[in-house]
Amino acid sequence: MMRINRYLASCGLASRRGVEEIITAGRVTVNGKRITRLGVSINESKDIVRVDGRHVHLQEKQIYILFNKPKGVVTTARDELGRKNVLDIVKVKERIFPVGRLDRNSEGLLLLTNDGELANRLLHPSSKVYKTYRVRLDHPLREKDMDQLVSGMNLDDGVTARCRARFYTDDPQKIELQIHEGRNHIVRRMFAALGYNVKALKRTQFGPLSLKNLGRGQWRWLTPPEIFQLRQIVSRSRVNAGKK
Repeated sequence: MMRINRYLASCGLASRRGVEEIITAGRVTVNGKRITRLGVSINESKDIVRVDGRHVHLQEKQIYILFNKPKGVVTTARDELGRKNVLDIVKVKERIFPVGRLDRNSEGLLLLTNDGELANRLLHPSSKVYKTYRVRLDHPLREKDMDQLVSGMNLDDGVTARCRARFYTDDPQKIELQIHEGRNHIVRRMFAALGYNVKALKRTQFGPLSLKNLGRGQWRWLTPPEIFQLRQIVSRSRVNAGKK
């Protein structure tokens, strides 16, 4: 037996968070009966599960892809406005989804997979996976605002966690920021709260993964050592959570 949200994540439909939204929206049926509760358990070998009327199965092969997203491409797998999305560029036969998001006007590193369990753990706050962003502002960043970024600041959805920040060139409008939070548009909102407009934003690193030798709009398969590193991060976060 397996819970429906874990089953759908294992089918590669989305991360665990994304799957929960699919279930509560009433898009899932089990043996013809519509399911909207997350705690429902199914027999994965006997029950017939459909999403939007399509029969879904457990994934046999797990896929891990690193993509250098260009500006102007949306991260969602389906876009109601018909804009170009990441799956228009990264074309594989397996159904994959992005781990986290980059907004349309941002670029850089994006992890794509059908491993819903790993995706969920990487995005969970307890894992504290650092993401590195390089930002260009509309005017120079003051030292006191740099201190505010690092120590934490109030946003409309709560106080930000401590992070790392530095000028990565001699230009005080160019800042490198390392954060482990995943709130929507958090980098842009942090700078906006201090009175700055982000003119360009690029994610250069996600945990141990980087964009080294990967051009804009290009993608590649993760190597076995890279996949192992991601799983190690998840494993450590579980152990640390159990000690609390």
